[in-house]
Amino acid sequence: MGKKTFPKNLDVIIPLYNEEASIIEFHNRLVRSIEKLGIPTRFFYIDDGSGDNTLDNLLSLMENDDRINVIQLSRNFGHQAALSAGLDLVDADIVITLDGDGEHPPELVPNFVELFNQGFDVVQGQRIDDDQKQSLKKLTSRWFYSVINFLGNTKIAVGTSDFRLMSKKVVEAYRQVHDYHRFIRGIIPWLGFSETFLQYVPGKRISGKSKYSLVKMFTLAENAIFSFSIVPLRIGLSIGLFFFALAFVEVVYVISFWIAGKQAQLAPGWSSIVFLILITGGALMILISIIGMYIGQISQQVKNRPIYVIREKYPN
Repeated sequence: MGKKTFPKNLDVIIPLYNEEASIIEFHNRLVRSIEKLGIPTRFFYIDDGSGDNTLDNLLSLMENDDRINVIQLSRNFGHQAALSAGLDLVDADIVITLDGDGEHPPELVPNFVELFNQGFDVVQGQRIDDDQKQSLKKLTSRWFYSVINFLGNTKIAVGTSDFRLMSKKVVEAYRQVHDYHRFIRGIIPWLGFSETFLQYVPGKRISGKSKYSLVKMFTLAENAIFSFSIVPLRIGLSIGLFFFALAFVEVVYVISFWIAGKQAQLAPGWSSIVFLILITGGALMILISIIGMYIGQISQQVKNRPIYVIREKYPN
């Protein structure tokens, strides 16, 4: 933790995808929360290729609030890309990122700033549950953090989200990262700045359902694992060594019958052979798939394509 500091200004980044029914209520709540701070603030709403009236509602809000900046991406590039678009544009002393659906309570913004004032460069929101109900999303989330922390070198606290505050120097350091496949929850702790946590109970969605489908969550997990760890390759190597050891044991076993003159007891059997072929074939397929995942990510990285494309900025 560094010395106490007080920001002169604040930028807030809110990625949106098909949130037309949530925008007005969310923005009003956010503004009421920001007014408690009494510091100059700008809002960066990132429209991640929405197919509804999200953009129109944002432009309507902008007419009555000149602090609003709207960035329209050319298509849906994904949550991490939309956040990156905002982080490339801000320049305030502190930056807060949160979702615009209400699950990241905007009322907590002053709490983030208060912790920053104590000298931390990163204030990370950490989701906690206020009930004992188990859901598929909660279980998969718990498994995800267990797997990524087991496989990766960078430890990520359970329940962390993209609800966080960052100092200007953290944002500038983040811009030096040129990964095509972004997993910001892993990148920020990897940067190594002083960090603290703000636990929060997720709010209820203002409207609609979560846009994070199982496919998108799987893709995020894939990016997290293959961007921050080579352990899957080591696992594949371990599996290969294991079956090599089994083969060696089998050779020793057969030779022992020949040495003892008991060749007649070596009954031919196709079932054991087929079993070993299936097991080793499956192990090879797993290893080849893991290597293929890494090669695929390398291929997309070296093409050096932008992770997002901006269609329009408002105001121009």
